[in-house]
Amino acid sequence: MRRWNGWGDDSITYAINADAMSFLQERIGQGIPQTDAGLDQVCQQVPASRLPSHPLIDTDALGRVRHSLGQSLPDWLKMRFGKISHFPDGVAYPESAEDVRSLLDFATLHNIALIPYGGGTSVVGHLAVTESVQPVLSVDMSRMSQLINLDKESQLATFGAGVFGPDLEAQLRAHGYTLGHFPQSFEYSTLGGWVVTRSSGQQSLRYGRIEQLLAGARVETPAGRFDIKTFPASAAGLDLREMLLGSEGRLGILTEVTVRITPLPALEEFHAVFFPDWDAAQTAVRTIVQTKPGLSMLRLSNATETLTSLTLAGHKKLIGLLESYLRLRACDEAKCVLLIGASGEKSQVSHAIRSALKIAGQHSGVHVGKTMGEKWKQGRFRNVYLRNSAWRQGYAIDTVETACDWPRVKTMMLNMEQAGRDAMATENEQVHAYTHLSHLYGQGASVYSTFVYRLTGDYEQDHARWRRLKSAVSAAIVANGGTISHQHGVGSDHAAYLESEKGSLGISGMRHLFKHFDPQGIMNPGKLLPVEVVTR
Repeated sequence: MRRWNGWGDDSITYAINADAMSFLQERIGQGIPQTDAGLDQVCQQVPASRLPSHPLIDTDALGRVRHSLGQSLPDWLKMRFGKISHFPDGVAYPESAEDVRSLLDFATLHNIALIPYGGGTSVVGHLAVTESVQPVLSVDMSRMSQLINLDKESQLATFGAGVFGPDLEAQLRAHGYTLGHFPQSFEYSTLGGWVVTRSSGQQSLRYGRIEQLLAGARVETPAGRFDIKTFPASAAGLDLREMLLGSEGRLGILTEVTVRITPLPALEEFHAVFFPDWDAAQTAVRTIVQTKPGLSMLRLSNATETLTSLTLAGHKKLIGLLESYLRLRACDEAKCVLLIGASGEKSQVSHAIRSALKIAGQHSGVHVGKTMGEKWKQGRFRNVYLRNSAWRQGYAIDTVETACDWPRVKTMMLNMEQAGRDAMATENEQVHAYTHLSHLYGQGASVYSTFVYRLTGDYEQDHARWRRLKSAVSAAIVANGGTISHQHGVGSDHAAYLESEKGSLGISGMRHLFKHFDPQGIMNPGKLLPVEVVTR
């Protein structure tokens, strides 16, 4: 069963080996295990619903608790400490576009705020219920998950927007196709959620980000329905897809999505290469991606993440042998690991891997084969379960990500990590910070930093600690010329930094756009845009 206050299925655990625990304790100290609030206890805090009766709406306390938050660290703090202050007044489970239309008309009539709910995996506050005199309705799209149409000639597939990643891929695989969109949240996130948050999959070098995969859509808004038609290309004015991408539920509710699909690859390979230091590794991956050898993935870990991954892997004897070999090849304490992936026909994969390895070798890269790459592939959707295990030991894990042009990448990485360390130093605490480049482009790269630190056991203190770290790292991103979000969206956690990226005129334009489709402002209020201050 899905965890109500953590990540994923409650039958799945990520065991932290003894060496990894010692490694963490040496760096940031002994954690203090926490006692979590119980689900029954939290359900008893749910107030009476303020919603008028509607046949599609369930006001049961359990459903309202499970739809009250996402997966951000402040969401976790509220759930784990039993400090959820606001709940949706009900949850609706539409099964058709007509059901969605009925809910929108009902909400408009009764001035009800709507929060579209996909898989509940948001890590930036998209789903949190804000304080409001309006009743709040969560609209769970999970029953709209069918494959509606498959056009093999055009390689287009239309799905209900609530389809989860594994179900989408299973339905396509039955016909010999794949979408190829694999974010880390893949098992629990939905196609509609990927679109409205501009998601990026781990193999985006081959398949593209969701904006390259999106071909068409149907959206029900408070002002009416609009359809985004499929064309291979169009010069007819503004691209309506761009209004939908990244809109985070502010326009309306996405009901159908048409995506560009690809025949299943005949072969996939994932290889690992070690470099002696970051500078050599970054130069190599920039050269590889700009050469365009036809890879599906490049993922570069800095020295601290490389050390952390090797420690978490266990298999101490085998890792020891690997490290001895790498030392002989001048890859020692500053070593960085690069994962290289390729998908397609055998000849395509062979050419892509061979081309990438040749460039890596020119920059002192040491190829160690496919074992590490295949292990990564096997566990790529399970690593996020480490958050649950760390919490049980008294540690919080949070991530912050951005993207910037190549000249800024190294400085961005260093400044983000240092900002996190400095934020914790104000409390005489340490943070274990490490970074990888998860998506690479000819122009630049994403920079994805992870921060591990100790919990205090007090909700207010832990929330303030998170806020201090998040604010410091976000400010460092803005100061160093990065986007406030490469792949997670804006939600409420990043909204304060959006104007520095879009400008006041851009923010004003977004407000007018959303008001056009949502005149009463009932769609996911308080998300994406910074809070508007009204002066008299």
